[in-house]
Amino acid sequence: MKALLCKQEGTPESLVLEDLPEPTPGPGEVRVAVRHVGINFPDCLMIEGKYQVKPPFPFAPGGEFSGVVNAIGEGVTSVAVGDRVAGGSGHGALAEALIVNAAGLRKVASTMPLAVAAAWNTTYGTSYHALKQRGQLKPGETLLVLGAAGGVGLAAVELGKAMGARVLAAASTEAKRQAALEAGADEVIDYSDGDLKEKVKALTDGRGADVIYDPVGGPLFDQCLRSVAWNGRILVVGFVGGDIPKAPINLILLKGCQVVGVFYGAFTGRERAADAENWRELNALWASGAIRPKISARYPLAEGSKALRALMDREAIGKVVVDL
Repeated sequence: MKALLCKQEGTPESLVLEDLPEPTPGPGEVRVAVRHVGINFPDCLMIEGKYQVKPPFPFAPGGEFSGVVNAIGEGVTSVAVGDRVAGGSGHGALAEALIVNAAGLRKVASTMPLAVAAAWNTTYGTSYHALKQRGQLKPGETLLVLGAAGGVGLAAVELGKAMGARVLAAASTEAKRQAALEAGADEVIDYSDGDLKEKVKALTDGRGADVIYDPVGGPLFDQCLRSVAWNGRILVVGFVGGDIPKAPINLILLKGCQVVGVFYGAFTGRERAADAENWRELNALWASGAIRPKISARYPLAEGSKALRALMDREAIGKVVVDL
């Protein structure tokens, strides 16, 4: 089988395409013939050695996939050979075959294209957990989404509207703001000049946003604290802006607000029943047409490094997918 391998810390351009022996599933495991891989920001951090998880070299990046089961290990009854499945693997998905624990797989509805199934597990799972469990978003509240045209950002825009919120979408380019409007945002904000607070205040009659979804971090986090409403919740989702901000705690006190961490990976392991309920609700939203994951670019496996580069350079709108 072919795999796109990271052999040392470096850039996407340092990845190499090689042939490896096809793996055999052990007890409780499944081998998936990978069809599509959704690229996420942690994949970029992992090859640079900047992620909290550091797989031993060599490894294939890619932690979100869809495909078809083509072998099962001893004791597996939840899926069968030929089933269309999707799931998360942490890493290893940029390969033609992948071994995963059967318990981590979800069967893909016959109405959902496999490319879409590889593009929504991380983004919609993260954003729904963030807005529902961590943000306690209520109908009629105002939701501000930073990085609103990225994978998790567009998902948060769609889900915020589906949950009955007024959605303000902040993005740095006209094309990205247009994508947010197409996803259902009520208003868009250009924060390329670094001025967020006054624009949010103007759109909320000085009140601020009830919930702020922040996957960006960096200097914008300070403006989030200044843009949040009384009793508001700021959701710390990630740091694609690069720097991890330091919070001025006095503002948290003065605003009477909460700064809430969102760690979707830990949630799926610690609260399996709640995660399963979230996915029942997400599948219902998909079936109703309320959410439609956007795939803006697709690459073959041999050009997987270009997919990672597009995400690292923040060129992607929605999801970037690698096809195998």
